[in-house]
Amino acid sequence: QVQLVESGGDSVQAGGSLRLSCAASGFVYRRYRMAWFRQAPGKEREGVATIDTLGNTGYADSVKGRFTISRDNAKNTLYLQMNSLNPEDTAMYYCAASAYAPCALCQNNYAYWGQGTQVSVSE
Repeated sequence: QVQLVESGGDSVQAGGSLRLSCAASGFVYRRYRMAWFRQAPGKEREGVATIDTLGNTGYADSVKGRFTISRDNAKNTLYLQMNSLNPEDTAMYYCAASAYAPCALCQNNYAYWGQGTQVSVSE
């Protein structure tokens, strides 16, 4: 049974930092591209960051230079380090796994999803 369990969400002030984690099980984690998506109230879910099986990363323009995605294949865990947070980063954050993603930050390329962890950033 595939499971993706996110943690680390919290309420922080603008300028603060958070580190999200996603524990994966039930599939061969090292063979999957992983990604973080987020969905703010009233908005569509959007891709934030992605990392392939070789460790190559990609980011949405809105988070470049502030967020860092990483993976630990020994621990089957995905991370998202978020720095310089601002209120526009407030959203539910989801991790997702894909065996094949021609479009690295397209949600319809990802088969497995976690339940999400809430990040709230205040002024």
